[in-house]
Amino acid sequence: MPKATKSNFVCQSCGAVSARWAGKCVSCGDWNTIVEEVTAPPPPGSGLAKASKGRALTLESLSGTSKEAPRFSTGMPELDRVTGGGIVPGSVHLIAGEPGIGKSTLLLQLAAALARAGRRAIYFSGEEAAAQVRLRAARLGLGDAPVALAAETSLTNILATLGEEKRADLVVIDSIQTLWTDALEAAPGSVSQVRAATQSLVRYAKQAGCALLLVGHVTKDGQIAGPKAVEHVVDTVLSFEGDRGHTYRILRATKNRFGATDEIGVFEMAETGLREVANPSELFLGERDASAPGTAVFAGMEGTRPILVEIQALVAPSGLGVPRRAVVGWEQSRLAMLIAVLEARCGVSFAHHDVYLNVAGGLRIVEPAADLAAAAALLASLANQALDPKQIHFGEISLSGAVRASPHMGLRLKEAAKLGFTGAVIPAGGELRGEPGGEGGKLALSRISHLKELAAGLAPCD
Repeated sequence: MPKATKSNFVCQSCGAVSARWAGKCVSCGDWNTIVEEVTAPPPPGSGLAKASKGRALTLESLSGTSKEAPRFSTGMPELDRVTGGGIVPGSVHLIAGEPGIGKSTLLLQLAAALARAGRRAIYFSGEEAAAQVRLRAARLGLGDAPVALAAETSLTNILATLGEEKRADLVVIDSIQTLWTDALEAAPGSVSQVRAATQSLVRYAKQAGCALLLVGHVTKDGQIAGPKAVEHVVDTVLSFEGDRGHTYRILRATKNRFGATDEIGVFEMAETGLREVANPSELFLGERDASAPGTAVFAGMEGTRPILVEIQALVAPSGLGVPRRAVVGWEQSRLAMLIAVLEARCGVSFAHHDVYLNVAGGLRIVEPAADLAAAAALLASLANQALDPKQIHFGEISLSGAVRASPHMGLRLKEAAKLGFTGAVIPAGGELRGEPGGEGGKLALSRISHLKELAAGLAPCD
């Protein structure tokens, strides 16, 4: 007699499996996320239920040399930078981002660029009809690109099509949450369906040697929807970030088995699609008001690329019992720590002032080296003074008020000098010799070792 179908209760947030339904998941703590999923048994005679004996493997040592993975260029330098120099055949990439951020536009431009270069690209759309994809291609000027297109959500049909067609260099699945297989009695987008579809597609990509690009949905918290097992299986996880109020988009790698994870690609949304930005500093400093008090230019690093961005601060008298602290593009806890250091170590009080901090252009900064630029902007706004518009700031501030050195100081200074800046306020302990832009180049360097030195020239200490 064939075995009966097996029923499990799976959390749609974390993928935890339980024997019975519950209102709250004991693994992640989310409410009303547990759904019953029925798994069909393997067909009789398939041999899937029998365990094979296996074979012995040949063990190797860590010594020796290995060939570097072959790559092919995407035709988009910003995308090549993020992926580590190009796409490796047989690799699997997962790209996620907010709805409408430009994921489908980017992948359609990528598929068209490869197809025009003589490579075969297949685009499977599960969210849009083929006519909608063709309309987007015509709007982007890609209607003549020889991209193979199909609108399908059945995993079985997609694998059958890939098996019969000529091997493709690139396969795009938009998106993985829309695929379903009749082997599972679960709704498309559920944990079981997403996991099964991903594993089947990854197995095909590794066997056929074609690059696979999967589009993933995100939750309201910005995390990639579905089980974490999907992120573990793929080779590269790309996050497409941006602000609806700005035209720029940032492609960031959070996982990359074939390259670094600290590089970013910068794009600008235009009428003809996503345009690559070769010099992001000019984009973020393009509409800068140099005469306004409370603005400082921060020389940051995104991987090996230096980026100059403006940090704006507004310190205004507060009529509330508890002054307000608001920050956009930076960590709220970092701002609170910086204000506490200014009050405790420099005697500058913000107790009766509202504090607003903003990173211009919508860029989000996580680098500790932005402490000094943020402190300069806060002090300048409190004193109602305008900083030197041709001066940059960078350096990490410790709880004692000491200004600590930052990595890649020479690259930051070289980028600032290239954009016409003449001065820099930097940590006293940083070494510049041996770096590009060493010794500051044409910049007048002002080295400080403690935050008091910066506060003395902007706001009087008690």
